[in-house]
Amino acid sequence: MDPKIDPLLVQLAQTVGGQQTLETLTRPLLEMLQAVTGLESTYLTTIDLAKGEQHILFARNSRTMQIPEGASFPWHDTLCKRALDEGRMCTSDVPAAWGDSEAAAALGIRTYVSSAVRASDGSLVGTLCAASADSMQLAPNVDRVLGMFSTLIGQHVEREALMGQLRVANAKLASFAMTDMLTSLPNRRALVQELTRMLARCQRDGSALLAAFIDLDGFKQINDRHGHDAGDQFLVAMAARLGAGLRAGDVLARLGGDEFVVVAHDSHAPDSAAGFRDHLARLTIGHFALGMDLDLDYLGASVGVVRIASGSLTAEDVLVRADAAMYENKRARRRHQAMLERPLPGRLVQA
Repeated sequence: MDPKIDPLLVQLAQTVGGQQTLETLTRPLLEMLQAVTGLESTYLTTIDLAKGEQHILFARNSRTMQIPEGASFPWHDTLCKRALDEGRMCTSDVPAAWGDSEAAAALGIRTYVSSAVRASDGSLVGTLCAASADSMQLAPNVDRVLGMFSTLIGQHVEREALMGQLRVANAKLASFAMTDMLTSLPNRRALVQELTRMLARCQRDGSALLAAFIDLDGFKQINDRHGHDAGDQFLVAMAARLGAGLRAGDVLARLGGDEFVVVAHDSHAPDSAAGFRDHLARLTIGHFALGMDLDLDYLGASVGVVRIASGSLTAEDVLVRADAAMYENKRARRRHQAMLERPLPGRLVQA
């Protein structure tokens, strides 16, 4: 085996086996390409055909010629386009072959060799190039080495694009898993996660939280009387009404059905829990225009609020306590309503 090729193959195997990103793959390949070609500059470009631009992504410069990373050139003026159009991938006399290229003249390129970097569908994504300010004869099989390197880079570019698509898809799935699909609010899983974080902060700094449990009284009757579409619209409208009435930093979530939870940092004002409960209750009362020619005048929800100081409670413990406070509020509302409907002493009631 050629003594020059043997170390190259070992280095190539180590590079391909250990690379993690396009940059960590490309930079050793540019160094190897420089050793094989003897040319002073090697570089990888990307091509934006829609914008008509070519960009120098990574470059390795060893002598006087400087191919600048990050530089952009009009695609129509580049040596790469001329080489691809003519099927002429190398020359030792650029001025004679493509003397009209302003970019090549500005960089002082005299010897040039390149290979297209393509995706698996054949689309052009970039070029892998080597250049020198001197006129030099290239060693045999340089084009094969260049082609192999550009194929490796093309495969990696496609792999990175696929991984990017997978990351986006995973992020969307994670978002779906933490979001109530009807109201776009955080769901129970997201609430428990955020409440756990907030409780840990309380334990660190001695602060306190207010946790409110909201149950929409009469929601079943809305569904039964007007249909589930109207019920869904009511939930969406209620979520918007509650969200608009909260402060930055407050957390609003839908647990499911007709139940919402709000968690807020305690202001330490007197009767802060009662004031927070009354504020949330007022937000739920009023006129709701649901579309479908349906307007509802809603009398309000049952709201229970608990104040949680620093301690060892879990998120689930907090929700249980807030739920219990909500049911106490619901019972109080029913007693009050019963008092309003009770006949006055001495008043005749028709059977």
